[in-house]
Amino acid sequence: MDAVDGARGGVAADEIEKLDPAPEDMESDPAAAREKEQVQPWREQVTLRGMAAALVIGFIYTVIVMKIALTTGLVPTLNVSAALLAFLALRGWTRALERLGVAHRPFTRQENTVVETCAVACYTIAFGGGFGSTLLGLDKKTYELAGKSPANVPGSYKDPGFGWMASFLLAICFGGLLCLIPLRKVMQVRGFLKYFGFSFIWSFFQWFYTGGDACGFVQFPTFGLKAWKQTFFFDFSMTYIGAGMICSHLVNISTLLGAILSWGILWPLISKQKGEWYPANIPESSMKSLYGYKSFLCIALIMGDGTYHFFKVLGVTFRSLHQRLNRKRASNRVANGDETVALDDLQRDEVFKEGSVPAWAAYAGYALLSIIAVITIPMMFRQVKWYYVIVAYLLAPLLGFSNSYGTGLTDINMAYNYGKIALFIFAAWSGKDDGVVAGLAGGTLVKQLVMMSADLMHDFKTGHLTLTSPRSLLVAQIIGTAMGCVVAPLTFLLFYKAFDIGNPNGYWKAPYALIYRNMAILGVEGFSALPKHCLSLSAGFFAFALILSVARDVVPRRYAKFVPLPMAMAVPFLVGGSFAIDMCVGSLVVFVWNKMNSKEAAFMVPAVASGLICGDGIWTFPSSLLALAKIKPPICMKFAPGS
Repeated sequence: MDAVDGARGGVAADEIEKLDPAPEDMESDPAAAREKEQVQPWREQVTLRGMAAALVIGFIYTVIVMKIALTTGLVPTLNVSAALLAFLALRGWTRALERLGVAHRPFTRQENTVVETCAVACYTIAFGGGFGSTLLGLDKKTYELAGKSPANVPGSYKDPGFGWMASFLLAICFGGLLCLIPLRKVMQVRGFLKYFGFSFIWSFFQWFYTGGDACGFVQFPTFGLKAWKQTFFFDFSMTYIGAGMICSHLVNISTLLGAILSWGILWPLISKQKGEWYPANIPESSMKSLYGYKSFLCIALIMGDGTYHFFKVLGVTFRSLHQRLNRKRASNRVANGDETVALDDLQRDEVFKEGSVPAWAAYAGYALLSIIAVITIPMMFRQVKWYYVIVAYLLAPLLGFSNSYGTGLTDINMAYNYGKIALFIFAAWSGKDDGVVAGLAGGTLVKQLVMMSADLMHDFKTGHLTLTSPRSLLVAQIIGTAMGCVVAPLTFLLFYKAFDIGNPNGYWKAPYALIYRNMAILGVEGFSALPKHCLSLSAGFFAFALILSVARDVVPRRYAKFVPLPMAMAVPFLVGGSFAIDMCVGSLVVFVWNKMNSKEAAFMVPAVASGLICGDGIWTFPSSLLALAKIKPPICMKFAPGS
């Protein structure tokens, strides 16, 4: 998240509105802002207009994130974009009131931080809640795609529904907010609006040509029909061009390398073994066919990379804690009389300590939420025993602390890896009949508890820099999480009913749903669940991912920046190469822009990318409403070989 140095002050709240110069002048002169802006009480940092803006922004980004999660699952960091939109919404509101001559409270850094925190908490539920992975992995279509196996027993599915989804999220999302508390811009706006409008209109234009299967610009055979059949084409997706502009060049190149390795080399070679390695009389979408190799080799890359980073972050965390303990002992023996602390840092510490949440309240709240979860979750999933939930809530503070501390040191959030480990453990613990559902639900529970605590600690860091009270941030997180528990299931169900979600041959592939279900099956059955020779190939790709991850940390830095990322390489194994080409186009735009005008690029790229992502993403909402109303595009544009 963007963080701006906060103001120093200490006058009564009723004097805030008398500040001079106006907030606009403060923004153009940061030094004046630090001298003149006053810190509001925490209750005044959480405003009605701010929560309304957060709800709108949270909904917009829920739609965007849901679209990405249900197509490729590779969700870029959108916090900077959300912060820009929060600023735009509040600034536009205050200026509109000024022009109307209506008295209003000034717009402050603290209010912007609270709005951003609330909005991010809302849309985080869309991808953190498992709508494109574990929860979708419970539905009947994914159950059928996984094929017949001893662990994939009849009835081991639960189709999406607002009631149980919202209740499940409410039961698991709030505990993570409390478990760690006791441990503790005008050119950009114009650029955003310009490219938001362009992206929205372009997506609307494309819709007219998609009146059938495999139609429209999204199926444009850019490099020829043979390449198109292997998913190598440019599909004009503004979402992934924008994502490519935000992601690093290495991430984008890694996805393209993964697409070439899988769809360009591996899958054609394995397809030639049909009838020998796997039966020729079953569809390729079956887990006993080619799709099984796609899924498990993808899982091998993800687990290899995740395993290395899991132990790396644990090692860095323990080493840092040991060093801090040694420094603390040394400082108790030797007094540093010449050590000085900046006045701004002292003020930030004072504001942060004054607004801290009492430990007893956090303990009591966490205990209450644990009791509610122990009672309600087994009622939703009979396969999840009450003592599974107790184990998850007992481990959450320890795992949450390790993850939050490690995230701060390495900028790697390991919540998904903790969730995968929990998925395997709960699946194996529950046995053949209950293992798949228990693994998917239990993994979601642990991942959400750990991820929410890390997000809150990150928000506290931002609040410390902007002089925002921890209490107002906690309240914003709670409100945003509650919003997300309602908005995300409703948005998901709209997409689920309007589009063919989970079709491996369609646009809405949702690849991680089948990946996570197969992980649960693997946890129950062991290696017997793998197709012929798949174990050897998976072991090779697991080792390959480990070697790449180790190499990035071992080889000299000038060479390490060229080592591809295994996690990014894994994504196109299932979804194909078209999105990787889109993201590389985004990288090319940034590269050329930097060559032409590096200062302008550094300033404008986040805004332009956000506009492209938002415009294309928001069009998904009206297009889904049109699909529900049975209104189809009038034209189907297809390509065929010449006669």
